[in-house]
Amino acid sequence: MGKLLGIVALICAVWVIYDVFANNKELSTGTKVVWIICALLFSIITAIVYYLVEKKK
Repeated sequence: MGKLLGIVALICAVWVIYDVFANNKELSTGTKVVWIICALLFSIITAIVYYLVEKKK
């Protein structure tokens, strides 16, 4: 169970980081840095919050 959660967390972090750079060109550098740091520290929670905040715009 722990390995599966780790893999999901890694996928979530990679998705947020990729999406910040590839699809959100209008974000400021500071906002990008905050999203990336949050993705590295709280990957699954950050992915959910990122989806609700940035993708619903």
